[in-house]
Amino acid sequence: MNNMAQIINGKVISAAIKAEIRSETEKMAAQGTVPGLAVVLVGADPASQVYVRNKEKACAELGFYSEKHLLPAEITQEELLERVRALNADDRIHGILVQLPLPKHLNDEIIIANIDPKKDVDAFHELNV
Repeated sequence: MNNMAQIINGKVISAAIKAEIRSETEKMAAQGTVPGLAVVLVGADPASQVYVRNKEKACAELGFYSEKHLLPAEITQEELLERVRALNADDRIHGILVQLPLPKHLNDEIIIANIDPKKDVDAFHELNV
């Protein structure tokens, strides 16, 4: 039995997974479907902005279509719900990510409940939990 510990190289594994996803994305695109992600960011939280930028970069690397919706912190609950509903109805969008936390005056449970469960990237909708 070999007593030497094996080192797991996360970068190599990550690159292999990304290559596989890129390949699948190319096959889907050849059949007329490009996976689409919409990220909704309300307000200007610096940590959330970094997270959203990383999602945009990942989408570009993998060949996904992506949209970033930067909304003011003062947006109303109904205005945000309208945006979510529009994204639910958009055939180019297959996944919706509403970046949390939301400003205090917005009810994140109501917003999440209005995301189409099939498009709920975070799987926070009650049907996905």
